[in-house]
Amino acid sequence: MVDKIIDPTVAARAYNSSSSLPTKNIPTSNTGGVSFQDFMTDAIEQSIDTMKTGETMQARGIAGQADITEVVQAVTDSELTLQTIISLRDRMVSAYQEIMRMPI
Repeated sequence: MVDKIIDPTVAARAYNSSSSLPTKNIPTSNTGGVSFQDFMTDAIEQSIDTMKTGETMQARGIAGQADITEVVQAVTDSELTLQTIISLRDRMVSAYQEIMRMPI
């Protein structure tokens, strides 16, 4: 049951404002900045931390030491992180397969 239709630009703006990718290290030009390897390392470490936080909050929730809202938020963040990692993996495998199909 939908009470009103939501403007898609509102959702897009909310998504852009809540982006959790580390943008502070992304270079603005080709001179200087952070390498792709460093960027990916930071992103992977941040993803691992998010997953560990989700697991910790689940354990605290089961033990009755955390508010249900905190547990749900941590689990949702972990789920979103996992979906992002899986999507990135699929894209990388697809790119690799396409490169392998290129004639030499």
